[in-house]
Amino acid sequence: MIWPFKKRTKKQIARIEITGAIASETREKVLKAFKTVVEKQFPALLLRIDSPGGTVGDSQEIFAALQRLQAEKDVKVVASFGNISASGGVYVGVGAKHIVANPGTITGSIGVILRGNNLERLLDKIGVSFQVVKSGPYKDILSFDRQLTAEEERILQELIDTSYQQFVATVAQGRNLEEETVRSFADGRIFTGQQALELGIVDRLGTEEDARRWAAELVGLDPDKTECYHIEEPKPLIKRLIPSRGQTRTAIDTAIDWLEFDLKTNGLPLWLYRP
Repeated sequence: MIWPFKKRTKKQIARIEITGAIASETREKVLKAFKTVVEKQFPALLLRIDSPGGTVGDSQEIFAALQRLQAEKDVKVVASFGNISASGGVYVGVGAKHIVANPGTITGSIGVILRGNNLERLLDKIGVSFQVVKSGPYKDILSFDRQLTAEEERILQELIDTSYQQFVATVAQGRNLEEETVRSFADGRIFTGQQALELGIVDRLGTEEDARRWAAELVGLDPDKTECYHIEEPKPLIKRLIPSRGQTRTAIDTAIDWLEFDLKTNGLPLWLYRP
C-alpha cells in the first residue's frame, strides 16, 4: 500500500500507548498499530506503557511482535514507563531496545500468579452442591466449589514455575543480563524507576518527552522539531456522532473494569501486579 504522506511520516515518530490490564483486546489493538507503523514507514516508535500487567500469552505475543518490528523492519523503539509498568508491562517493555522510566515509576513485580476462588464453605451454608461428570481427574481443576488436592497444587505449581522461567529468560535476553541476576530480584517485589535503573531493567530516567527526544535522535531527526503521530483505535461511529459527557472515570468504572478482567481470566496464569 502506498501512503500519500509517506515522506512526511519518515520525519515523524509513531506513538502507541498500552494502558490498563493487558488482555486479548490490548493485544489486538497493539498488533494492529504495529502494522500501521510498518505500512506508513515510521522510522521510530515511542511505546508508552502504563499497565500493571495481564495475561501471559497476550504479553508474549506483543513482545514477539515488538522484536520483529525492530529486527525485520529496522524501526527504532523507545519504551516509556509511566505511573506503573509492572509484571506483564515489564515483559512487553523489555522487548524494546531502549527503555526510559520516571524515577518514581512503579515497576518490577516479575513473577506469575494464578488465582482461583474456593466458595465451598459458602455453598455448604446455603445448601448448594454440584454434580460433576468429567473425562479425567483434573478436568475440573480450580473449580470454585471445592478445595484443591495436593496433586492439583503440584500440577499448577509446575505450570507456574515454567511460566516464571520463560519470564526470567525473556528479561535476561532483553536486558542483556544473566538469568541468575534476574532471579535475584524477580521474586514478585516492586521497585521504583530509580531502582530499576540500578538493576539494569531500564536505560535512563526521564519523562515521556525525554523518551520522544531520544527516539528522534536515534533516527537522526531534530528532537526539537520532530512530532509524534498518535496511533489510536478509531472510535465507533456512534461515539463520534454523539458528544461525550466527559472522560472522567470514577472508582466504580475502574472496579467494573477489574471485575470484567478477573471474570475473563479466572484460572489463567497472569503476569499481573495487584496492590
